[in-house]
Order: sequence, then C-alpha cells, then structure tokens
Amino acid sequence: MTVARNPSASVPSPAGAAAAGGQSGMPEHVPVTVVLVDDSGVERRFLRLAIDADSGLSVVGEARTGRDALALVERLRPSAVVLDLDLPGMGAIEIIERIMASVPTPILVTSRDAELAAQALAAGAVDVVARPTGVNADRAEYAEAVRRGVRVAARVRVITHPRGKLRNRGLVPVVPERLAALGGRPLPVASDGTVDIVVIGASTGGPQALAHVLGALPHDFRPAIVVVQHMTDGFIDGLASWLDGLCALPVQVGYSGLRLQPKTVTIAPGARNLVVHERMRITLEKPPPTQFHVPGVDATFASVAENIGPRAIGVLLTGMGRDGAAGLKAMREAGAITIGQDEESSAVWGMPGAAAACGAVQRTLPLSEIASALVSIILGDPFGGSA
Repeated sequence: MTVARNPSASVPSPAGAAAAGGQSGMPEHVPVTVVLVDDSGVERRFLRLAIDADSGLSVVGEARTGRDALALVERLRPSAVVLDLDLPGMGAIEIIERIMASVPTPILVTSRDAELAAQALAAGAVDVVARPTGVNADRAEYAEAVRRGVRVAARVRVITHPRGKLRNRGLVPVVPERLAALGGRPLPVASDGTVDIVVIGASTGGPQALAHVLGALPHDFRPAIVVVQHMTDGFIDGLASWLDGLCALPVQVGYSGLRLQPKTVTIAPGARNLVVHERMRITLEKPPPTQFHVPGVDATFASVAENIGPRAIGVLLTGMGRDGAAGLKAMREAGAITIGQDEESSAVWGMPGAAAACGAVQRTLPLSEIASALVSIILGDPFGGSA
C-alpha cells in the first residue's frame, strides 16, 4: 500500500460531491484525487503517469490488494478509485460492494472481461475502460480513456451500497425465481397491440437501473424492448448475458436486419447507432463524427418517433449529459408515452433532467415505479390512472 506525499491527500474530498447534473462541487484549483488498485507494479506505474499527466488529477495512493484498497479509501477519501477487476485474493466485485457500503466513492474499473465488467457496474462501479491487449495496443489511447473516465467518475453522485439501498427501498429486481415465489402467476398484460415497442436509454448508473426495471417485468410483457446503454465497445455482450440471467424476458444483442420480437429485450451493440424502421426492423448505422456517445440514445429515439410513433413508450434513465433528451421530445411529439427517471433515484440526473427541462417527459418517476407504470400502460391505464 502506497500513499503519495500530496498535501491534498490529508484533506478528505467527499466522493461524488457533484450535483446530479455533473457540475463539480469542488473549486477548480483542487485536484481530483485518485487511489489506484492493481496487483501489477508495472501497471500501477503506467496508470500513475497517465493520470498525473493531467494537472487536474492527482494519484494520492496505490494498493495491490483489496484489503489495502479498503483501508486507503476509508482513510484518504479520494474523489475516485481506479480498480483492476483481475485481482488475486478478495474479488474486485466484493471490493466494490465494500467500498460502496462503507465510504461511497466513484469507481472506474479496468478490465478485459465483459461479463465481469457488467457485474462490476451492477455492484456500483461508475464506468469501465477496456484494458488493451497485444503488443500493438494503443497505450496512449488507453491512458486518455482512463483520464477521461476519472474526470467523469469524480463528478458522479454515488449512493451508499446500491444493492443494499435497493433492498431497503424494496427495489430489488424481480428475477424469475422471485416471480415463482409470488405464486407463479405473472402480472396480466394486454394483448390489444396498442404498444409495439418500449425503448430505454441509459448511461452512468444504467446497468443497476436496467436490472431493476427489466427484472421487474413479467415474462409475458408483450411489447418488444430496445435498450441503448452507453458502454465501451466490447462490453455490451457481457451486459446482455448478465441481464439475461436476471430477467424473465430473454435478452439479446441487436444486429442489422433483425426484426424486433415481442417479449424480447434487444440491446444496442457498441460502435454503431441502432435505428428502428417500419415493421420493427433494425439496422446498425455508423454515427457522425461529431457524436460523442456511441451507441446514441437520440438516434434510436428519433427513429422510433419517425417510424413507430404513438405505438411506442420511451424511457430515459440515469446518465450524464443530454443524450436522449431531443429524441425523447420527438417521441412525445409523435404521440408516444414518455417517462424519465427522477433525480433522487438517479446516479446522475443529467440525461433525464435535460429531457424534463425541454418538455420531453410526460411523467417523472422513481426507479421503483417505472416497471409497474409500463405494465399499467400496456393494460390501458397509463400511469395508473393519474394525471
């Protein structure tokens, strides 16, 4: 365990001091403090040099084991943690859960394992950066991705132990086993065909939110579901596999030419925008050079507005930035029903907040009520009869 000799390390920096919209609560001259957790000394040195190359970032401690990491985070209260998921001894997922239970801190994970990365995000990590492989790997690009990830992570408002908080609030995802425990009778779902598709957009904090919403839907929830989650290319397959194990509905990754099927969740793959056409067919299209988030929520929402119109429901979940706001507004103007996650239950209220501000959202709901609202809409009772 190594602690940097940095004056700012002795001053606790409350994790996630940012407001939901992503504005830093710290003066600009105070650096973002970082604790590195990696069992490789070579990798820690690389990450230290990469992070310290940004004058606004400062590595204040290093740990090679989970036990040392917990002690450092509790003592230094860094702005963010950079954690390698491939650690010996105490598993990285357990480290994430313990940090989030004792001293909630934004955690950026590095990994080559897509499914493990999805589990880390569900446990409370803010984002994942793919570790390069091979002798020709672009280490400079990786270094910039880590710096960018740290800057974003440090601005995220984190909550105490997401899984524990969900349980305490009754927000635990209803997985198939729990449906069986409720008597084996799924919630009734309308079959009148008024809603063909539910399209959901999410970013920072999205995997946890998706697990809750999708996990709470019954196995005969009729509309097709499309999910656009901002995530590094290469990790979508792991997210889909993880969600498939939690949900009563089957989960798949989309591809060009696929026709969306009822009672099925389709996740947009990385590196392309998912566009929905008439007859529920999808294509994957190259994003414009100016598009920052890929896959883009706006692109999918806009295509649903144009080609599906009032036979759709749009849902915008937690995330930093504005992606999805314009597309959700287009959906509402086309006659679709639109829902935004509320500020209190969002890790970051940037995306749903921007959508609410521009008039795109018909109803802002806490995470705990979104799945039941979707079922009510399909039953012909939008928002449970409330105005």
